[in-house]
Amino acid sequence: MERQTSVEVSVVLPAYNEADSIEHTVERTLDALGAFLDGGYEVVVAEDGCDDDTPEIAARLADADDRVRHVHSDTRLGRGGALERAFRAADGDVLVYFDTDLATDLKHLEELVECVRSGKYDVATGSRWFPGQIADRPAKRGIPSRGYNELVRLFLRSELRDHQCGFKSFSREAFEHLSTRVEDTHWFWDTEMLVRAQREGFRVAEFPVEWTAKGDTKVDLVRDVFGMGSQIIRTWWQLTVRPRVTRRVTLTAGALLTVLALALMTQYIDFGAVVTEMRQAEPMLVAIAAVVYVLSWPLRGARYRDILAEQGYETNVGFLTGAIFISQTGNLVFPARAGDAVRAYVVKLRRGIPYPSGFASLAVERVFDLLTITALAGCVLLGYTATGQTAEIARTVTGAEGAGRVAVTVASVVGLAALVAVAAIVVSARAETNVVRRAIHRVSTDSYADYVADVVERFVGDVQRVAGTRAGFGRVGLSSVLIWTLDVVTAVLVLQAFDPGLTLVTLVSVGFFAVSVGNLAKVLPLSPGGVGLYEGAFTLLVVGLTGVSYPLALGAAVLDHAVKNIVTVIGGVASMLALNVSLTTAVDQSADRGEIDAEVVQDD
Repeated sequence: MERQTSVEVSVVLPAYNEADSIEHTVERTLDALGAFLDGGYEVVVAEDGCDDDTPEIAARLADADDRVRHVHSDTRLGRGGALERAFRAADGDVLVYFDTDLATDLKHLEELVECVRSGKYDVATGSRWFPGQIADRPAKRGIPSRGYNELVRLFLRSELRDHQCGFKSFSREAFEHLSTRVEDTHWFWDTEMLVRAQREGFRVAEFPVEWTAKGDTKVDLVRDVFGMGSQIIRTWWQLTVRPRVTRRVTLTAGALLTVLALALMTQYIDFGAVVTEMRQAEPMLVAIAAVVYVLSWPLRGARYRDILAEQGYETNVGFLTGAIFISQTGNLVFPARAGDAVRAYVVKLRRGIPYPSGFASLAVERVFDLLTITALAGCVLLGYTATGQTAEIARTVTGAEGAGRVAVTVASVVGLAALVAVAAIVVSARAETNVVRRAIHRVSTDSYADYVADVVERFVGDVQRVAGTRAGFGRVGLSSVLIWTLDVVTAVLVLQAFDPGLTLVTLVSVGFFAVSVGNLAKVLPLSPGGVGLYEGAFTLLVVGLTGVSYPLALGAAVLDHAVKNIVTVIGGVASMLALNVSLTTAVDQSADRGEIDAEVVQDD
């Protein structure tokens, strides 16, 4: 709808269950505007999914006075979401809003409007914490507010004193520019608008206002303060850290992490002895191990095909195997498992699979991986328990030091987390009520909580969709077992290449246990490719359970990991050439949250 050029100033009143006060607030606002403006203004009631009589009252007011408009929402959008929607619907070039409880004295309204209307500023905001004009607030509200504003000033380099005062104005140009960059839709919306306005070079005015606390705040001082704290961290990362995380910085950081891990290992490892052991490994068995590992990759592609098929996307195994090769190569090169995002980019680029579906399929794959690895380790542990070797395992773990102990600890935590997550998913799937949303709503019922619930439900729903049919679960589960069995066989062959003098039963059992724990240990992205953690867990368990020499076990661990990484890199390079995909470009593109967020909106 084309904007009415006769309206110069639009005042938006965010209203959630304000039936007792909205009529009075609208009347007071019209009077205040009329005192200094000769027409050309409107009052927009941004009614945000109310469950009282606010919608009916707002509609009646709009029918009775053409200066009043009612913007209705059936569902809660959140404070920021409601304001943004109403501002877009408003007709004025100067966009104003203040809280409907009129905590800020309306005698300041003219200054708020004229700061922007005069063209002197692009954004204006009242301040309760201006020197000499400190608001009298109860301690339970004043102390968190002061602390919050100091955190914003510190982390987000804001020059303002009060970011949450509900008394602000924007030029149409500033709003339309900033609103495309602001991500929060609830209480942090104000802060993010002001912070980004300063970063983008807009002129921002802050002036003192008289403010009186009215009734109970709708801000939950535990839930929302912590929520806004997380938003401070998110915005700090986006504005301060991410612009500096260039391709060169990422590669350098990954290299330094790997070098640091290796440097620390030299403090307690005799690498001369390790190299000597590696030179004695049987080349033929190492080559066979590499071939076995290569065979696991088409299985990975087939499993990923089955996962995507359950989500409604059909594609071929060859392409998906290449996409997995590329993403795993990215995980070896870049820290923090950035390669996982690369796969979502590749399937989006070449097969048009939306980003949300790509990331969801990755999450499903990870759940099956963790569950399979944990199950394999658990089965071997049961075997050791049945043969009376539990005490030996306990001594091995408790007596460990350095990387080995860290790795086993990480593996235990990850394995337990995987079991708890799967149990929660199963319970949620079998429950008649929505377990996820009900649990989150015990903490909060606002739009921010609903957003979190939607994200969690989408993840759980995708896992349940794959596991919901016996055929789908069977295919993905069986291929997962085969994939990780071949991974173990590769390690067993490499270990046998060192001629450790172990029986076949011992070799296989310790291989399954050590490889499973090692893979659980490297799930957390503490270094590119899990360098250090995998070797630490593998070596610790092989030495403790078989009594072979430390250099031999570590040599096998290093060579096993090297064989797998070399196969991955070769396959990744070949796949990049075949699919015409640049790894660094893929990482850059997959990190573009704006495009990903746009896809989420389109899918929803």
